[in-house]
Amino acid sequence: MTHAPQVTPSEAFDLLLTGNGRFVAGAPEHPNQDAIRRAETAPGQRPFAVLFGCSDSRLAAEIIFDRGLGDLFVVRTAGHVVGAEVLGSIEYAVSVLDCSLVVVLGHDSCGAVAATRAALTDGVSSTGYVRDVIERVTPSVLAARAAGFVEDDDIIAEHIRHTVDLLVDRSRVLADQVTAGRAAVVGLSYRLADGSARVVTSRGLRTQEASSI
Repeated sequence: MTHAPQVTPSEAFDLLLTGNGRFVAGAPEHPNQDAIRRAETAPGQRPFAVLFGCSDSRLAAEIIFDRGLGDLFVVRTAGHVVGAEVLGSIEYAVSVLDCSLVVVLGHDSCGAVAATRAALTDGVSSTGYVRDVIERVTPSVLAARAAGFVEDDDIIAEHIRHTVDLLVDRSRVLADQVTAGRAAVVGLSYRLADGSARVVTSRGLRTQEASSI
């Protein structure tokens, strides 16, 4: 047995907000993490949100938002860079699993962003496929520079905004769901020190909801 009926984008957002509040306060409830939940979700899944985040080991989505088995469909890449596999995974979650909320989760002190800034400043890039990650983060860092941003938090926020826009612009499936009001995309910035997540941008979520964190 899974989530039924499926939650709305605002309800999904509230579930994440509330869970993050518990995590920040040091009072997690660890919901849906027992043997009963394991048995309930074995026949199938119906997560209420997609978490597309950076692969950083400190960004474990179920811990940060105090959720459990079957709650979140998690997709992670270094620097939350977008490729065909990411888009396909998110489209699957939205169109097949009926996830009503897509979250792009970035964070301060992001290694991918730092490496990109260094490559642009010093002209020295990494080798192998790490270079591909840097190339995909580069447009965000250049946009941040063009806007006059120099602080790490502002550059991270620009990269999160760029990723949210990229998802909606490149995925017709996701864009149609957002336009119809069946899904929303929210960009969150996570602070490693205190564990809080704040809204950077949103597509399809009402202003008062998006300003709640």
